[in-house]
Amino acid sequence: MTHQTDREDLAAALRFTARLGLHEGIANHYSLASEDGKRFLINPYGQHWSQMRASDLLDLAADSDGAGDDRIDPTAVAIHGAIHRSVPHARCIMHLHSKYATVLACLKDPTLPAIDQNTMRFFNRVAVDDGFDGMGLGDEAERLARGLGDRSIMLMGQHGVLVAGPTVARCFDDIYYFERAAETYITALSTGRDLNIASDVVAEKTARQWESYPGFADRHFAAIRAILNAEEPEYTS
Repeated sequence: MTHQTDREDLAAALRFTARLGLHEGIANHYSLASEDGKRFLINPYGQHWSQMRASDLLDLAADSDGAGDDRIDPTAVAIHGAIHRSVPHARCIMHLHSKYATVLACLKDPTLPAIDQNTMRFFNRVAVDDGFDGMGLGDEAERLARGLGDRSIMLMGQHGVLVAGPTVARCFDDIYYFERAAETYITALSTGRDLNIASDVVAEKTARQWESYPGFADRHFAAIRAILNAEEPEYTS
């Protein structure tokens, strides 16, 4: 993993996630694998996302356990390594404990109902893991990899959210809009009033429209990089 553009994309995503307040201190990780899934870039343990540079990202083997290297978070290398090894479409993985996605993950029924066009984007497209059994080491990591299957979004019960996809831009767009969708739903619940849930037909139609919207994720991410290029150009170093 030596492509400078890959490093810059991942550093930009980490920095902008911190700008949005979706990070959790020095916890959580974003990774990007090589085409064959045998190696991946990941943010180092202990470095704040708001200060991430392209050169800071670690280049790890997907079957590494990170032992003996204090720059590597053991839960991160376990979870991301397991998914990169076994899920072909998961070239990029983003995992957050963002506020509203985590609230949703804490509910007995974590279903995200189709109440607006953002929630409809994820209609029938979210895998749910309800087997939380600790901090993501060993069997936990392998279970998450199996549970994701062919989905791009996994709501991790009592934990947070994980997004997988082919590019940093696609994953960032998904994780951003999933958090927005969860925020809308949790806010709607707080009113105590009845929800106006769309029919399955309308929800599915809207989800497919999102999937075919021309260049949306790439343009979203290009706009983010433009902001960082103007205001924090050192992220590319």
